[in-house]
Parts: sequence; structure tokens; C-alpha cells
Amino acid sequence: MRSNTTARTARRRTLRIAAAALTAAAGLSLTACSGSDITETKPAAHADTGKAAAESSGAGSATGEQGADAQPGPGAKDGAKAGASGKQSGGAQAAAGGGAGSSVERCHTSGLKAAFATGGDAVPDPDADGATSTSIVLTNKGGSTCKIGGFPGVDLKTENGGGVWSLQRSSAKSHGAITLKPGDSTDFTINLALTKEEEGFWQPAFAVVTPPNETTSLTLDWPWGALVDQRGATRPATFVNPIG
Repeated sequence: MRSNTTARTARRRTLRIAAAALTAAAGLSLTACSGSDITETKPAAHADTGKAAAESSGAGSATGEQGADAQPGPGAKDGAKAGASGKQSGGAQAAAGGGAGSSVERCHTSGLKAAFATGGDAVPDPDADGATSTSIVLTNKGGSTCKIGGFPGVDLKTENGGGVWSLQRSSAKSHGAITLKPGDSTDFTINLALTKEEEGFWQPAFAVVTPPNETTSLTLDWPWGALVDQRGATRPATFVNPIG
């Protein structure tokens, strides 16, 4: 009986030890699996983070490509504002520069003096039979530089002021603006059809000159003889040419 009991006890111990060993092995196996899962999870998490960072970095490029459809971040807004400010500043400087370059005003009537040129070849030929001219000189009598160009207005008036002949312009092109410093002069010519006939003539007493783009005039005494009366003509032989 004892030997049988001893034998059974020995077998039970062996079974318990074997079971314990199997349990321990199973526990170690589970621990290893569990540990393996954790280890693999962490790299996976890091990989996702890296991917998200890459996508985030790529989002900036996408925003740049999308332009106005994208919603830029605060930094992008600040950058855009800075860029816009820079452009506006540059534009303002350019405008200021342009303003400085074009600050010379046009010549006003009050700053000009007019006179017929009476020296040398400037005097019209009374025997030219309508193919002659006279010149009117405009001088900057002011204290600042000014610009003048284009066609002046010229009205010829009789002694009593009862008649006015507004001269037509020639077909010549304007020479552009001329800069006159204080004391500088320029001129324009008037083609004349002088006549000595006792009929069909017009005798001016005054020449009223209105500078370009002005509304006030300068009045000069007419120093020459009578003109062929062509006030109603389509292409009269007496007409005004541009300044310069």
C-alpha cells in the first residue's frame, strides 16, 4: 500500500511540475506575444506621426499651388501682407518719382509775355502776294520753369472791335511741349495773305493771343498791313501754326 501510495504521490508531483512548467511556458509565450505587440505598435505610431508630418509639410506646397482656394496659415497671411505692403510701397515711390519728374506746370497766360518778331527776316514781305508770314514770340516772364506746346488761339480784331476773325489752324503736327526756364522764349508763326487792294481786304487792329489750354489772352497791336478777307473761306491763306 505504501509503495503504491508513494508511487501515486510521485506521479502527482511529476504531473504538477509538468503542469506548472507548461503554465510557466504558456505565460512566457503570452508575455512575449504581448511584448511583441507593444513593440510593434510604437513604431507603427511613430510611422503614422512621420506620415502626418510629411502630409503636413506637403500641405504647404499644396496651398501654394492652389493659390486663392487654399487657406494659408497665419505665417502665410503675414507674408502676403508684407508682400502687398512692399508692392504698395514700391508703387508709391514710383508714383512719387513720376510726380517729381512731371512737376513742371504748363505756362499760364499770367506768366507769359507776347510780342511780334520785328527783326530781320521776321518781318513779313509786303510784296509776297499772300505767301508770307509773321512770328509771335512768347517769353516766360515768371520765376519758375513751365512747359508750353500745341496751337495757340489767335483772334484778329478791327479798330472798333466790331469784327473778329478767329484764325484756323494749319495741318501741321504739334512739336510737343517745350520747356521754358525763366527768361526763355519760343514762338509760333502765322501765315499771311497780305494785300494792297482797296477792296476785299480786312484790316486788323489787334491780335488777341490765347496760349494753349488757357482761357485768358494777351492783346498785341497789329503792326502789318491789310489781309485778304477770307473769313468765310474753307482753306484761307491766313492761318496759325503750332508753337515751336
